Amino acid sequence: MHKRVTITIAKPRAATKFSDPDTTLKGEARARVPLAALATLWINTGSQCNITCRNCYIESSPDNDRLVYPTASEITPFIAEAATAGAREIGFTGGEPFLNADLPLMLRAALARGLGALVLTNAMLPMQRPRVKTALLDLREAHGARLHLRVSIDHHTATLHEAERGPGTFEKTAAGMDWLVAQGFDVAVAGRTCWRETEADARAGYAGLFASRGWPIDAADPQRLVLFPEMEPAREVPEISTACWGILGKRPEQMMCASSRMIVKRRGAATPVVLPCTLLPYEPAFEMGQTLHEAANADGGMFDKGAVKLCHPYCASFCVLGGGSCS
Repeated sequence: MHKRVTITIAKPRAATKFSDPDTTLKGEARARVPLAALATLWINTGSQCNITCRNCYIESSPDNDRLVYPTASEITPFIAEAATAGAREIGFTGGEPFLNADLPLMLRAALARGLGALVLTNAMLPMQRPRVKTALLDLREAHGARLHLRVSIDHHTATLHEAERGPGTFEKTAAGMDWLVAQGFDVAVAGRTCWRETEADARAGYAGLFASRGWPIDAADPQRLVLFPEMEPAREVPEISTACWGILGKRPEQMMCASSRMIVKRRGAATPVVLPCTLLPYEPAFEMGQTLHEAANADGGMFDKGAVKLCHPYCASFCVLGGGSCS
């Protein structure tokens, strides 16, 4: 007597958007962005933060250490390589950068080479510790306006800012800004565009906030008040093909990855690695190498001789369609 054997043939998995680095789901050639010139090298100082925001694209929190604190000795060679490559600025992001005890040393390394240094911060308690304030004052005294700080204020009202960042956060950030302004630092503000108000209304609202606090920031200047498009991982977005450049009236060299790279150190990794930009800190497929030279020649997978294939939803939603740039 023979047993009946049932053989099930698995159906091939359906293709999805952003699954093929070279081709969109429609079969079109995927857009790619070559590095035109390195202008900004970003350093991720670690994914930990003193607060937990409602919608943080990097999921920063007091407990998130997926990106660990790199040391100044690990970061200084990247700064030197960036300076040699003609970069004009080193950006520091997190998490909250001022939680990394080596941040002042990294800032000094960048500024000593004549580069600008930009810190993205919530200006709350980590920045307001006495030893940090002393280090910042020393750096400002030595390097002046080449040290820039961009403070995150998600909305010009405390109510909506705290809907994102939690109760009591607005006044703590405002107090940090008050100190920076009083001490003569070069400051800017980063806001968000998720509040269903026009850009004109948002800028008018921020202008009122700046005037009420005595902050000398021109809310009409997009470099002094940067309004970022929202990044939502579950949002349905179109893929960007090579034909989209002409359709949208945009050029590859306008994208953030045409002029920037980012350094991260993952938990458990022996060394930091290079990524195309600030938006993809947890994506191993986008690792470009362990030096900027390696990154410039990365080939295969998500890269084509150093060019970045726009194979992630954030490439479409934040950069190409949203017009966003962290630099």
